[in-house]
Amino acid sequence: MSQLGRVKQWQTFARCWHLFDATWQNPLESANTIEKYLKGLYKPIYHPYVDSGDHVVVINSKKIAFPGEEWRRRVYFHHTGYSGGASWTPAWELHNKDPTMIFRKAVYHHMKGNLFRRVVMERLHIYPDSNVPSDILENVTNQIRPLRSIPRTLDSYSQEEVIKYPKIIDYPEDYVLKTKE
Repeated sequence: MSQLGRVKQWQTFARCWHLFDATWQNPLESANTIEKYLKGLYKPIYHPYVDSGDHVVVINSKKIAFPGEEWRRRVYFHHTGYSGGASWTPAWELHNKDPTMIFRKAVYHHMKGNLFRRVVMERLHIYPDSNVPSDILENVTNQIRPLRSIPRTLDSYSQEEVIKYPKIIDYPEDYVLKTKE
């Protein structure tokens, strides 16, 4: 086997580490993308009975976004195992308690029918902010492209860009805003 063939074979069977920035991302949509890397669906050697997936490091899970009224309407079920131990927790409350739990539950729920689901979930590393331990960060070799672009805040625009932006109306110089008193 040539040297190039050995490298290709090594890359195919090796477990890579991927980085995903969850800032302004919907965890329900992102779970599909992350599942492909965790299960190794993009590899040519994929088979449902072979565990060939990679590690995924998710950062900034505290800054996730849900569309519309999902923060209020979405609830998560938990059961302690004892009688009367069932509880339903709203998404906003669960996110305040543990900012990584919504993302973890979204990926776990998306992998229905996977025989290795618990083993695969051990390769998912979620951090609420961008502070990742250096021993994990030095393993990362790839970055997963976010599904949605992150919008710019008003503070990020320079004064020149604000002035050059097209205006709908130019107020006269003697215009005075009425304020409630």
